[in-house]
Amino acid sequence: MEKKSPHILNASSNLLGFSLIIMTSLKIAKISQNTYLDEFAGLASIFFACSCFFSFLAIRTKTEKREYTFESIADYLFLIALFCIVLAVIIVSLKII
Repeated sequence: MEKKSPHILNASSNLLGFSLIIMTSLKIAKISQNTYLDEFAGLASIFFACSCFFSFLAIRTKTEKREYTFESIADYLFLIALFCIVLAVIIVSLKII
């Protein structure tokens, strides 16, 4: 089985930065009072950070069973965070329309 950990780590860290930019932009523009956008971006940031952590652990561990476990956890956390970003994009799209 191909190792997914480096790919998850790279994508999670990039999307973590994207989520933090969303939250910062909302705070600067003072838009976050009447939407759930900053909550979804905050949740996504937490899940992406945890995904980065578990992906890094999967890369650094020596035991194959632990590597698979950490990689699976990182994968699921990444998918949950991606879902939060999709919800944030839907909210932004509905506000624009």
